[in-house]
This record gives sequence, C-alpha cells and structure tokens, in this order.
Amino acid sequence: MNAGKLVLITVIVTAIIAFWVFGGAEWLTLDALKQNREVLDQWITDHLLLALAIFAGAYVLVTALSLPGAAVMTLAGGAFFGNIYGLMAVSLASTIGASAAFLVARFLLRDTLRNKYRDTIARLDRGIHKDGAFYLATLRLVPVFPFFLINLTMGLTGMRLWTYAWVSWLAMLPGTFVYVNAGTQLGQINTLGDIVSGELLMSFALLGVFPIIAKLIVGFLRRRKVYAGWQKPDSFDYNMIVIGGGAAGLVAAYIAAAVKARVVLVEKDQMGGDCLNTGCVPSKALIRSAKAADTLRHANRYGLESVPVRGSFRAVMERVQAVIAKVEPHDSPERYRKLGVDCIQGEASFVSPWEVEIRYGAGRTERLTARSIVIATGGRPAVPPIPGLEDMEPMTSENLWALRDRPERLLVLGGGPIGCELAHAFARLGSKVSQVERSDRILGREDDDVSALVMKQFEADGVDLRLEHSATEFRLENGEKVAYCDHNGERVRIPFDEVLVAVGRAANTSGLGLERINIETLPNGTVPVEEDMSVRYPNVFACGDVAGPYQFTHAASHQAWYAAVNGLFGQFKRFRVDYRVMPWVTFTSPEVARVGLSEAEAREQGVAYEVTRYGLDDLDRAIAESEDYGFIKVLTPPGKDRILGAVVVGNHAGEILAEFTLAMKHGLGLNKILGTIHPYPTWNESAKFAAGEWKRAHAPQGVLKLLEKLHGWRRGKASQADNRKEQICP
Repeated sequence: MNAGKLVLITVIVTAIIAFWVFGGAEWLTLDALKQNREVLDQWITDHLLLALAIFAGAYVLVTALSLPGAAVMTLAGGAFFGNIYGLMAVSLASTIGASAAFLVARFLLRDTLRNKYRDTIARLDRGIHKDGAFYLATLRLVPVFPFFLINLTMGLTGMRLWTYAWVSWLAMLPGTFVYVNAGTQLGQINTLGDIVSGELLMSFALLGVFPIIAKLIVGFLRRRKVYAGWQKPDSFDYNMIVIGGGAAGLVAAYIAAAVKARVVLVEKDQMGGDCLNTGCVPSKALIRSAKAADTLRHANRYGLESVPVRGSFRAVMERVQAVIAKVEPHDSPERYRKLGVDCIQGEASFVSPWEVEIRYGAGRTERLTARSIVIATGGRPAVPPIPGLEDMEPMTSENLWALRDRPERLLVLGGGPIGCELAHAFARLGSKVSQVERSDRILGREDDDVSALVMKQFEADGVDLRLEHSATEFRLENGEKVAYCDHNGERVRIPFDEVLVAVGRAANTSGLGLERINIETLPNGTVPVEEDMSVRYPNVFACGDVAGPYQFTHAASHQAWYAAVNGLFGQFKRFRVDYRVMPWVTFTSPEVARVGLSEAEAREQGVAYEVTRYGLDDLDRAIAESEDYGFIKVLTPPGKDRILGAVVVGNHAGEILAEFTLAMKHGLGLNKILGTIHPYPTWNESAKFAAGEWKRAHAPQGVLKLLEKLHGWRRGKASQADNRKEQICP
C-alpha cells in the first residue's frame, strides 16, 4: 500500500473515531435537534450564511464518510432553513459528499479489486459505459437503495466523476425536496393543532408514498428507454413463445398451458433436449449398467461367486437407447399438444422483442408474435482449442451415445461431474480409463474429504487419475492416437483409442438473432438475466443452461417457473428467482450429493460454522447391503441446529439429501429431523443419526449432572448400591 492511501485511511479512521467519541451520533437525532431548537433558531437568524456553510460542511463530511445521520440532517435543513435555503444546502452538500465518497472508493479499492476480480469489474465497466447514467439515475431516484452503497460501488466502475456528480444531483433532487419539505413542516409545529394541519399531513403522506411513486416512474422510464425504436404490435398471435424444447422450455410451456394461456413451443431438433437425449437419462442408464457389471465382478461381497463380466457393449448402448425411447413420450410433441401447447419443429430468431421468425426445414418462413418470449435453448459441450484435438474426432456427452464398440483405452479430459460419471462408468464396463485433470483433485467444487473418498474408489476400480496434468497437444504417431500433457513442467505422453472431452459447457445462442434486439451474451455464451429471469426487455426471458449460473435439469425447471409466471403475469407482480436451496448430485460411486454451503465456501465467505459428521459404515442398512462406506457432513451455526449446508457421500446419497434439502427450504433444524420417526432399516435413517450426533455434541452437561443426582436420590441408599457396583466392577 502506497503512502497516499495510508494517509487517507488514517484521516478517515480518525474522523470516524472522533465522530463517535465526541457524540456526533447523539447530535444527529431528532431529539437532540428538538432540545436545542430555540438556541439554534436564534443563532441561525443572526448568522444565516455562516450557519448554512457550517451545515453544508457537516453534511459533506457525514455523506463522504458514510456516517449515519444524513436523513435527519435533511429534515433539519428544512426545519431550520426552510424549503429554498434548505434545498439548496442539502442538494449541493449531498452531491459534494457523494462525489467525495466516490473518489475515496476509487482511490483506495478500485485497483486492488480490478486485479482480483478482473472479469467482474470489466463487466461492470461495460454496463456503465453503455447505460451508466440512466442506471445511476434510477438508483438515486428510489430512496430504498442506501446512498452510501451507491457511492462506494460506483467508485469501483469506470464512470467519469463529472457524469457521476451531475446525474446524482439531478436524480436526488426530487427526493431531497420531499425530505426538506417534511422538515420544514416539522419546524412549524408550535401547538397541538399544528400536528393535524393539512400541510403537515400532506408532507408526511408525500414522504411515505414517494418511494412508491419513484419506483413507478423508474419502471416507466426503463421501459420507455429499452423499447425506444420498437413498435409494439396491436395484437398478438400468442401469449407466450418458448424457444427450445429441453427441460426449461418444456416446463415453461407446461405452466403457460396449465393457466390457459396460448403458447407455442419451437424446437429445431429433438424434444426433451440434452436431458432426455444426451444427458441425464442416457448417462444414468449407462451408469446403472456399469453398476450391474461391478456387482457381478464382486459378487463375493454378497456370499455369491464372483464371475467375469461378459456381454456386448453394443447391447449396453442399445439398452441406453431403449431407455430414452421409453421416457421419450413424457416429452413428446403429442403429449404437449394434448396439454394445449402448439409445437413447431423449426429454428426461431428474433425480429423484435415481441416477434420471432420461424425457419422450417423446407426453407419456408413464418413470423409469430407474443406478449412474452422465453429463451430456453440450452447448452452444448465446450471443446477447448488444443492443437490436434479436432483431428482425434473427440467424443463429448453429446455424441457419445452413437458409440457401439467399447474403447479399450479411453482418455477423459476433465475432472468435473460429467467427466467423473462417465470415466467411472466406462472403467466398470471394462475400458482402461485415463482421466486428465488440471487441478490436484477431481470434483473441485466439493470439499477435500469428499474428493478423497471418490478418488479412492476410482483408483480401486482401475481409473488412472492424472492429476495436475494439462493436455497441450494431440498427435497421431505410427497409427496410434497420443495425447501430450504438461505435468509440473514435465511432458507426459498418454496413448489412447478414444478421447472424451468433458471440460465444461457453452450456451446455445447462435442463430437466435439476439444482436437484432441488442442483447449481448456473456463470455461463456450465456445471456445476462435479471432476478426475475428477464433479459434486457421486461417481456423477454431466459432459463436453463442458456441463462446459467447452474447447469442442472432441476435448476432449469426451477428457473422456468419464474420465467413463465413473470412472463404471463409480470405486469401485476414479479417474482425473484430463489437460489438459496439448490441441491445437486454427482452420480459416481459413491454418489456425491450436496445442498447449501461446503466447508470451503463457508471459510471463503467468512461464515461461522461447526461440522457434524456421521459415518455410513455405522448404518445397519448400509452394512446389510455391503455398502457401508461414506459419510454425512452437516454444517450449522455454532451452537444452533439450523442447517447451512449438507453433503452426503455414499450409496443412495441423492435420496438421503432430499431430507436435508426439505429442512433447509422450510427452516427446519436438526432437532426436527431427530424428532421425526424414520422406518427401520432404511438409508434415510442416516439423516436422523446425523441429527443425533449434533444433539449428542450439544447435550446440556450441567443439566445431565443434576439429573444424575436426582435419579440417585430417588433410588435411595444410593451409596450402598454404588459401593456394591464398585466391588463387582472395580
């Protein structure tokens, strides 16, 4: 830290300490001003200009240092100086103070945060460059936003000081007038009759309704600005157009049809999207076959004879396709048409915020209009630009399912959930799997102990984990496919037959014509959504993988509810998407299921927590099934049973997690789980036993000692009985 920053911090800290030590907070209260009103009134009358200067200077210091009391001082400005002088003093001083806070934040924090959160600051700067003045004005206009936070946050952006100052002054003026006027009316109370005067009642009514009026004005201005240049249709073909027939699109269309809206679903490929055709359904079918193979291979665990696994990989993959075909009617156009959804196979692109053009396979086009449009186009596997990789014809979770011959040597790039699930399944089906991961462990979003248990099982099942390896080049050498990886500066050669890429996903936005309606995608291809799932325009929404931040089918369905409801009824009320309780499961063996905070996340966020742990090797059902490994870990605030997060690692982890998810969603603590009857012997008993571990650790020892004495007293002749016990069991 340079000397200038150190000096400024010292000055600020000294000023804040002085403010509290010398009773500044006590002076800036209505009671203090009321007690000294007569003295102050007389002194202000005799020294008006000096009083205005002192008042304005104090106001600048309070706002610049983000100290409490600005609202009281605004009322005092009206009470002591009247509407004209009070408005002038408060308006000027608040602008200068806000600008000073803006500069302090920029000088002290911007460079540090820019280096640490480069991408986030860059996105803020792009948004400020485009709509900064308007955005600032809307924040200033609505007093519900704490002004000191606006000052500090805007200082971190690239907004010019002059823009910040004049926009703040102009946008704060209406609110400042309302508060100053209320103060003026307060200053005129001399008798009880003045309390019920029309002017006073009107001033306080205006003070109460101003935030509501300001919010309505802001909403009107935003809509007017964002829709400028567009002509809204007089009538519409549909209430809602949904683009994309995956998990998110299907749920959005279903909800719209359920409330009798006219809705059309446009899908250019297959209904059901990734989840049905290339994701959840086929991968879980493959994982189940792999688990069956592992059971046969280790039948001796169950008192049976272990047998070599024989069978056709082609038959396994054909079973996967049969599973897809069996689930497919749930997502079929026929079913959705019966529900009241118009289903179109074609490619949609935006013409305006209310209109899309449909391109059919034969080249025919059609334009449709709707009051709201939902983008639910999903995502696709990302393939990194590694030299030679494209020549290897890499497999992804998208094209893998066309495979009919089991690869003898499979190279998997990526140690995330998709890479781990598929690497483990292929290893159990007989492939020699090498898994390459740049980090020092797989499943990097989970805690170290979770990753360690999964890695132990992977190694037992023959997965060759290449941690801290980065693929740098692919080659064909003497007819053999070879990958070269960097491992701490060492060049490592890995031969393989097929390579599976699972290093992340990218959103599907190509061909949507988003540029026509001025929607810019983020670096990962997703579209930027608001808390109500809208995208720039109040009637355009996005959900699922194309919106992020979660790439789960259940997250897509969750978002789709908000997109559909806000799209249909947003003019009356809008709902903000709730991500507070978002569970997920990685279907390796053991399964990894988590909801809420992990230990690593709690530490990073500075959340105080304690850990309760229960080992599944103690669970009767797990022992009976020879699946007695894994654990449950629950995070709670110190001394409290409220659940901050839970992770289950083991067999049936996804099902066990549901109880913790339900408890978190509805504010139920571990004591409630402990007090619930669980049938014996079941896997879900483990949730109760984990709650019991927490209860045992928090047993009131003082009360227990008193109870021990009480029971001894009630037995009578306790000393003789205790003596006999000591003789029998010395």
